[in-house]
Amino acid sequence: MRKLLIFMLLVVSVLLVLMYLPGDSPRHIEKGIRYENAVDTLVQKKLEYIQENGIEIRLENKSLRTFGYKIMMKEGTSLMASERFLEDIMGCSVLIYRNGDVKVCRARTTLDYKSSEVEKTEDGEIYIPISDYINQLGYQVSFSFVEDYVNFKNTDGGKYLPEAYDMRDYGRVTPVKDQGSYETCWAFSSLAALETVNMPYEENDFSEDHMSRSNDFSLELKDGGDHSMSIAYLASWKGPVREEDDPYGDGVSDDSLKSVKHLKEALIIDKRDDDKIKSAVFKYGGVETSIYISMTYGNEGSEYYNKETASYYYDGDEEPTHELVIVGWNDHYPKENFAKKPKGDGAYICKNSWGEKFGDDGYFYVSYEDVNICSKSIVYTKLDDADNYDNIYQTDLLGWVGAMGYKSESAYMANVYTAGGDETLKAISFYATGPETTFKVFIVPEYKDETSLNSGRKEIGKGETRYAGYYTVDLSQDIKLKKGQRFAIIMSVKTPGSERPIAIECDGGDRTEGVDLTDGEGFISARGAVWESAESEEANVCLKVFTDNTNN
Repeated sequence: MRKLLIFMLLVVSVLLVLMYLPGDSPRHIEKGIRYENAVDTLVQKKLEYIQENGIEIRLENKSLRTFGYKIMMKEGTSLMASERFLEDIMGCSVLIYRNGDVKVCRARTTLDYKSSEVEKTEDGEIYIPISDYINQLGYQVSFSFVEDYVNFKNTDGGKYLPEAYDMRDYGRVTPVKDQGSYETCWAFSSLAALETVNMPYEENDFSEDHMSRSNDFSLELKDGGDHSMSIAYLASWKGPVREEDDPYGDGVSDDSLKSVKHLKEALIIDKRDDDKIKSAVFKYGGVETSIYISMTYGNEGSEYYNKETASYYYDGDEEPTHELVIVGWNDHYPKENFAKKPKGDGAYICKNSWGEKFGDDGYFYVSYEDVNICSKSIVYTKLDDADNYDNIYQTDLLGWVGAMGYKSESAYMANVYTAGGDETLKAISFYATGPETTFKVFIVPEYKDETSLNSGRKEIGKGETRYAGYYTVDLSQDIKLKKGQRFAIIMSVKTPGSERPIAIECDGGDRTEGVDLTDGEGFISARGAVWESAESEEANVCLKVFTDNTNN
């Protein structure tokens, strides 16, 4: 089909050239109705081919094929871009409202679309027309129908962030809560950030009580926690559950409650990068991070905190002690507003968990120059409905506790599973231990023993991640499984600069002392040829599988 279309395009091109070649006498050529119909038919066939098979997307002539982005092409060369492409690649903030209307923001440009102007696919993806506004969005676009690609070229130097932004102005935050006397700021900040992911289209109120009490870690509420516990709890489908089903502060939690949403992706930004943090807030939602805070709950007195302006700046040597959520920024927030004056202006707008009486109705400003803020930041970027997959297979309930490898940036890992029914393999998930991780996914449909890992494996997915974090990979094809069938999933990973690119669950201290290493059958390998048991190394590899029940 593709070869035929290319041939037809070449024929039309040659005809156009011949029509305008100089001859013995001047000629006036008029394009007849048959010519126009032929061109229209050719273009229509080409568009049908693109819709069915997709078109390669390039950025500055570099292919984005491994990232799985999609665009649609309508009449002529009219482009419709997916929400994720607009966010990740073009630097836009895409807000979807309950009535289906869409707002696209980039730098000083704001575009408003009615629900009738956008298109929603069967799998829930939103596509937005951009051809008429491509210059306003800071890009130029060129096409090659012969080679099947569309190339995006940036024209404004990538300056897509405004000088000030506040998620409160766009209906993207949930009400401020109060953690009380418990050391549960980690749960409040994680869920406050998670609640922003689908806003303003959907507002959720998740239970901090359930996250802090009904996880698989060996900790009491007084012991505190961090983002790794939050991601593990969410990734394992333990939660989130609704606040109304497990209210905070009653001293009990119901372990039988089922998660009402499924986390598909969480990014981890390991070091301070203000542009990345602002970009994440602008495009995805609240960013979970931590600071050292000298105040105890209910005590607003501190040499680093200005109660009158609700501003905070710390420049000492203490490590972070309190988690919060960044919901905006102001590059021109006056340095004079801080109790201890930093060198320059600018502050992050942060949502706290000490109730509305603290700060500015529960919010406060933290100086860009604070020594701890954004030293590690977590961004929850994909939150799906709880029916996205029917089943989860996992052996890593505690998530990413440690790492394993062979003093090389590349390694292989594998897990063996037994199908609980007649099912269809739909996706896998894993942790990228560093940025720019590339990976491939393979299946061994009939696993018998360790030697099966080297024979009959078939590639079913591949890709690349931009950050460290937790990722769900939808597979390139559906794999049918029979009840009782033992199969293995193999992943090759390559994380630049790493010596241990495989994330593992293991005993990492007090909080993980209850780790269960008897529930898995995992393997690791340096090159995918010689395998060793992960459990013999006292670890489970972090590799989950998701299936749908097969309809008979």
